[in-house]
Amino acid sequence: MSQHETEWPLWEVFIRARGGLDHRHCGSLRAPDAEMALMNARDAYTRRGEGHSIWVVKASDIVASNPDDKGSFYDPADDKVYRHPSFYQLPDEVDHM
Repeated sequence: MSQHETEWPLWEVFIRARGGLDHRHCGSLRAPDAEMALMNARDAYTRRGEGHSIWVVKASDIVASNPDDKGSFYDPADDKVYRHPSFYQLPDEVDHM
């Protein structure tokens, strides 16, 4: 077996701060499985108790758009102006949009 075949999978780590609404990418790590990745992420990225929730995602499972294709990828949405937030008022109770 080559070294590549015996290497643990790469996991991407996302942390949600105590008062935050969204998870933010904070780094990557290698672990043999999701449980160990979660524990290693806790130990490596929340040493000062700053995390409220942790997500770990196998890097190989992430599908992303290519930044170089930005123009052609987003062009179809440009003609849908009704999606722009200028066509409606948010209620006062909604303060995190």
